[in-house]
Amino acid sequence: MGDPDLKGRHFLALHDFTTKELTYLLDRADDLKRIQGQDRRAEYLVNRVVALVFQKTSTRTRVSFEVGVSQLGGHAIYLNASDIQLKLGETIKDTANVLSRYCDAIMIRTFAQQDAVDLATYGQVPVINGLTDDYHPCQVLADLQTVREHLGTLAGKHLVFVGDGDNNMANTLMEGGALTGMHVTVCGPAGYQPREDMLVRARELAATTGSQIAVSDDPQAAVAGADVVYADTFTSMGQEAEHDARLAALIGYQINADLVRTAGPQAKVMHCLPAHWGEEITEEVLYGPQSIVFDQAENRLHAQKAIMAAVIP
Repeated sequence: MGDPDLKGRHFLALHDFTTKELTYLLDRADDLKRIQGQDRRAEYLVNRVVALVFQKTSTRTRVSFEVGVSQLGGHAIYLNASDIQLKLGETIKDTANVLSRYCDAIMIRTFAQQDAVDLATYGQVPVINGLTDDYHPCQVLADLQTVREHLGTLAGKHLVFVGDGDNNMANTLMEGGALTGMHVTVCGPAGYQPREDMLVRARELAATTGSQIAVSDDPQAAVAGADVVYADTFTSMGQEAEHDARLAALIGYQINADLVRTAGPQAKVMHCLPAHWGEEITEEVLYGPQSIVFDQAENRLHAQKAIMAAVIP
């Protein structure tokens, strides 16, 4: 059997894809990275226009999508929420129908997952989830690519997410790990652990691959022997008013030199960025010899190029 045909598909959450389809996207990301390293262009999006809708600010998502569209031979239009009518109350349904008349695909970075779902439901072109409060599938595709580059395989490897386990990164890492046979532990204190519905879905996916999805509140025990130790900000966009309370609750879950020593010399350190030194991670660890954080950041470009090349007709 040949490669999966993903043309016209939306990329809203990893659970919408099979293990075979996800592996295909990872392989394609590797191919596009290799081609770029050989100073060759893979122009899959010639004469294609991609709308980039941002209701949340970004560094990596904006730059990697704009560069990626350009490198694939297409044209990206950046649409900040304050620049378009969504800011003034135009409905997602109307926006979806209008943008579909102009553009060949839409990337949205927003708050509610339902906004991305509605954009896909009412539009007529592929919609890519650049981040919502529930999921960050582009980031995790890049993360899986990065782990595979450094460890050679995904199946059987153990990734431990430390910090606020009730967030989009923990949710998506559980799904990505489950689909690829990784063992994923989410480690956070009471009140900062995965929602039950997210945990149930991830474990259902895990049952198909032999993956294991676990929850812990003990960071020292959780990371011992791990292949990957993963951090994310303790305070996500929209939670700024909770910063002090969240920091007080989560500071014991900081990824620092002591925790990395507990994990062991084999452990790779990851962070989806932006990082807040002295909160969820220390500068020493972020720039230490076990960090692969900036390989992660680079792979956003290659993973997203793979997604766009695969789904945009």
